[in-house]
Amino acid sequence: MELWTAFILGLAGSAHCAGMCGPLALALPGAGAGPIPLFGGRLLYNLGRLVTYGLLGVLFGLVGRSLALAGVQRWVAIGLGVVLLAGVLFSRNLWGTSWGGRLSGWLRPHLGRLLRRGTPGALFGFGLLNGLLPCGLVYVACFGAAALGDLSAAVAYMLVFGLGTVPMMLALGLAGRLVPVRLRLRLQRLVPLCVGLVAVLLILRGLSLGIPYVSPDISGADPAECCLPPTDSGVR
Repeated sequence: MELWTAFILGLAGSAHCAGMCGPLALALPGAGAGPIPLFGGRLLYNLGRLVTYGLLGVLFGLVGRSLALAGVQRWVAIGLGVVLLAGVLFSRNLWGTSWGGRLSGWLRPHLGRLLRRGTPGALFGFGLLNGLLPCGLVYVACFGAAALGDLSAAVAYMLVFGLGTVPMMLALGLAGRLVPVRLRLRLQRLVPLCVGLVAVLLILRGLSLGIPYVSPDISGADPAECCLPPTDSGVR
């Protein structure tokens, strides 16, 4: 799976992030501060989110590699793709689920304490915990990372996904209500398309059709090589 799919998923999904995490970004301290502390605090917050996404990439990369070693990576990828595609086609509340309510309840008081402190370290920690808040789009990115079957590729996938969310979240933190609602709505309409694209790519990857990058032959390949393009083995 190409990294651009992760970036597009994050960029389009940032409209969803604006609704879910936007209030948190708007609540960040810094009103009345100089432009450099204000901008630096927002960067630290987003850096914290990226670190959490990278750690999730490590976790799901290990899971994906284990699945590849067990020889079931193909079927897991197809299954995840089918579930995501069905969710896009038949579920109107795909992103409005109450998954992870207990985790949100546990994180909320910790987020509040960090928000009240307002120090650079607290803003970074605030971003770290924000990245753990239950989010359907993060789950989709994690599924895509796990399907790669390679640790470094999975980490890169999650980091690129996180980078895709940064422009919207940084704009919300700096400009707040000045971010046009029309832009958010346009991006919001792209979310199902992006999730559908990831679902189709997961299914194609599981089918192992021998198409470089899109559907490489992973039926009997070494897990560490499943993401690499074919090389010319002829003798010159």
